[in-house]
Amino acid sequence: MSQGKDNHVSFDLWIVCKYKKGKRKQYGIEYFAYVVYKSQINLSYIHQDYRKRFGIESSYRLKNLCRIRTNNKKPILRLLFVGISFVLVNIWVYHMRFKISRKRKGRRLIYRKLFCLKQMLAFLRQVVERKYGTVEGIYISSG
Repeated sequence: MSQGKDNHVSFDLWIVCKYKKGKRKQYGIEYFAYVVYKSQINLSYIHQDYRKRFGIESSYRLKNLCRIRTNNKKPILRLLFVGISFVLVNIWVYHMRFKISRKRKGRRLIYRKLFCLKQMLAFLRQVVERKYGTVEGIYISSG
């Protein structure tokens, strides 16, 4: 990183090209761009580290899809809701891996479009609404 006289800032930008076997045994190129600051680390290490980070970011994104929203300020209750959302994501991943896929040579074939996380959440919502009903309105008496 360097700062010029006109207050602009520049970073080192590394672009990694990775050859990958594609469909029908054709080879393609994947490009990855990394912005680093004063790094003395091997580029392949940075690539592997980012790959691990991608899984973490994805799990948090999925967790936010099924997060229970509340105005409650109690940290214990909020932590419970976060825990429930991670459990729901893990249940969905388990079903995708072992129930909605099939073995094949190499990796498993996972039918992602058949059972997305939003679909599972909709099923759960329907079950809860059937069991407990839906609140359609709240009336406050005036006296």
